[in-house]
Amino acid sequence: MIEPDDFRRLLGHFASGVTIVTTSDGDGRPAGLTVSAFASLSLDPPLILVCVDHKSQSYPVLKDNHGFVVNILSTHHEALSRRFASTRLDKFDGVGYRLSPLGLPVLDTALAHLECVTVNRHVEGDHTIFVGRVEGGASGAGEPLLYFRGKYNRLDGGSA
Repeated sequence: MIEPDDFRRLLGHFASGVTIVTTSDGDGRPAGLTVSAFASLSLDPPLILVCVDHKSQSYPVLKDNHGFVVNILSTHHEALSRRFASTRLDKFDGVGYRLSPLGLPVLDTALAHLECVTVNRHVEGDHTIFVGRVEGGASGAGEPLLYFRGKYNRLDGGSA
């Protein structure tokens, strides 16, 4: 079987978009984490999936909630992505967000967002795959933030 570091290095050759998945705990406090393992799953019904490491601080909150929001990041969000990838407890301090119709936090400056109801969870290895039915969303102008070979990038190949 391939070693974890070798596997990570191989997967680094696949460019991906960068998202912040947000949700809230039972008291309405927002929680979130940076996720690059995100994909569309079905058009009818509209389903997406996100994969979350069990070691993530936000995993227990996401696991216990009814839904989540996938916030797609733009090129000016590198610092925000790093913040939500960290273990800091104050990830939302100074970050603008509003509550969606389902009561979930949506980042104000996201390039796009998808509001989801969790319809299934699959535990596989050290991650859980969350399947969400997309209930709504919106998009704005801008270019997406990409992640490739361990670095943030833009569509034109330049560094973010």
